[in-house]
Amino acid sequence: MDIVSGLLADVRARGAVFRQAVLHPPWALRMAGGAPLTLATMLRGHAWIVPDDGSPVLLEPGFVALVREHHTVADDPASAPTRVVTAADYCPAGPAAHTCGTPEAGATVLLSGAFERRGSLSERLLQSLPPVLVVPAVTSLAEVLAEEVAGQREGHQLVLDRLLDLMLVSALRAWLADPAADVPAWCRALDEPVVGDALRLLHADPAHPWTVASLAAELGVSRAAFARRFTASVGEPPMAYLARWRVAVAVDLLRSGGDTVGAIARKVGYSTAFALSAAFKRLLGARPSDYRGQVNGPLRPT
Repeated sequence: MDIVSGLLADVRARGAVFRQAVLHPPWALRMAGGAPLTLATMLRGHAWIVPDDGSPVLLEPGFVALVREHHTVADDPASAPTRVVTAADYCPAGPAAHTCGTPEAGATVLLSGAFERRGSLSERLLQSLPPVLVVPAVTSLAEVLAEEVAGQREGHQLVLDRLLDLMLVSALRAWLADPAADVPAWCRALDEPVVGDALRLLHADPAHPWTVASLAAELGVSRAAFARRFTASVGEPPMAYLARWRVAVAVDLLRSGGDTVGAIARKVGYSTAFALSAAFKRLLGARPSDYRGQVNGPLRPT
């Protein structure tokens, strides 16, 4: 499995919630559901996504938007919010709970989804997104999603979860493939023969006692040349990158499993719980126990 696939495998919807809104101008919806990531696509008409900190972004049919900040969706950037959309507006119960209004000629139809949870391993990737990311939508996915939101057939929730997964992954793939996009340096480095191979080694086996010298030997290059190329491409030295990756893996294990801190430390390449705790303190300003049992949120303690 390639690195990006490994990261996106942890971006999984659980209890995906959607809302179809039929709107007539002037309109503006303040999105206040509290989800860490939201998705929007237009089935008809257009909308402006206005983040709290950033410039308005136009969303038209055939495109999908990923939004990771509080925002307003409106017919015009200057429109004042006419309604606040909270988590209650995405309630999945009942045959018509996902639809607000009946589509009619000339009306704008907005489909929005709230991404409730995500794995911490993908946090570094998702936090690199712009406040609003608009990319071409996979038309067939949008059509199937609209049909599913409007109905309540058997397996409804599972289909919504999988569709949200697919739309998110498709959007991220389009972003990563765009040569003009401001994607993380380490993602660009995946295409480099030496640095990309090094990243794959680190991700595949973070518990291995890697050193700059052992990585360079594995890749058949000199230690000094490898260190320079890695740092220039990724933006930090190999061992600094490895330390952050090990901590990210440890956070996921703490959130999802019942292993002791000592056992998790050994799984990610630290000899003792104390060594892992020191890494957490240095990189996150927190203790491993601060993350025990968490199921959502960024790489910081509650």
